[in-house]
Amino acid sequence: MSLRTPEPGTAENPYGDLELTDPTAMRALSHPVRLAILSRLQRYGAATATDLSEHVGASPSVTSWHLRHLARFGLVRDSATGGDARKRYWEASAHGFRFRFPDDEEGRAASRVLSRTIFEQYDELPRRWMAEDEPRLEPEWRREAGLSNTTVRLTATELAAVNAAIEQVLAPYVTRDAADQPPDSRHVRFMRYVLPEAGAR
Repeated sequence: MSLRTPEPGTAENPYGDLELTDPTAMRALSHPVRLAILSRLQRYGAATATDLSEHVGASPSVTSWHLRHLARFGLVRDSATGGDARKRYWEASAHGFRFRFPDDEEGRAASRVLSRTIFEQYDELPRRWMAEDEPRLEPEWRREAGLSNTTVRLTATELAAVNAAIEQVLAPYVTRDAADQPPDSRHVRFMRYVLPEAGAR
């Protein structure tokens, strides 16, 4: 099995994300179009290949091929929520996904490729936010936006505890049903880069 889906609320995976453990699944997702497809489905819900194509930079037929490839690894699935039975609708299998750097060489290589693809996909996002969103934010939203850049000296065990604590704080908001979201809520992206330095310094 290339992934598993724990129940939301578990200590190791409080969001209930899909956990990629198979290097083959990591490589399958290491494609900009596939990542864009999955991100779009996770944010906006079920869609057809044609609906997705204009947002992911691929033709409907190529988008459909990528969807079938993602489905092989359980990352997307057929959806019954579409409004037209004559069309094939797809949905993400979970709100998000996660993976770790395995100890074996094949797993490390696959996770490194996927990490690089994700970094590259979101490389322009902060600049785009500054140009398109920040100027239009109301003062109360602008005050809470932005970034922080903190370096702290930790052991690996302490870093794991910090990561877990952050996820526990966010988990109730990540996993709550759409019906429970306040009417004045908005999408807020948390980009959390965890970048340990190599070697003790």
